[in-house]
Amino acid sequence: MPSFDIVSEVDKQEVRNAVDQVNKEVTTRFDFKGSDARVEQTDYQLTVFADDEFKLEQILDILRTRLTKRNVDVRCLEKDQVEKISGNKVKQVVTVKTGLETELAKKIIKHIKDGKLKVQASIQGDVVRVTGAKKDMLQEAIQMVKKTIDNFPLQFQNFRD
Repeated sequence: MPSFDIVSEVDKQEVRNAVDQVNKEVTTRFDFKGSDARVEQTDYQLTVFADDEFKLEQILDILRTRLTKRNVDVRCLEKDQVEKISGNKVKQVVTVKTGLETELAKKIIKHIKDGKLKVQASIQGDVVRVTGAKKDMLQEAIQMVKKTIDNFPLQFQNFRD
């Protein structure tokens, strides 16, 4: 039976390269001269440090630009609250979300079932597997999911005949 997987993945190396580019640009920019502005990465969690909230937003803007140029969808970024550290300095944790959460996977399956297509969808970990009798039905399911879920980056992988 033909099938495909709906996933949400982010290339960790591309995120690391973007963070390195951001740090390099921040050290060379005149408006950040003498400041302690930087981005640190641990796995899929980025911590942005800056002297004030305005500079923090500038760094986040540079980060979004660099991630976009490296084909990393910025819709997968989830920002936490801005925390004050010592004096005026602030930091913010930005999480790069990967994998489909159960709530989103259930929403995808509901949309597929409401579309009355002759396909079956099931949750397998952080992946939604869609199977059907014909490739055309699977392609219709892909188009329908692309139209209905637009607030989260999705990839369609393992398309098999």
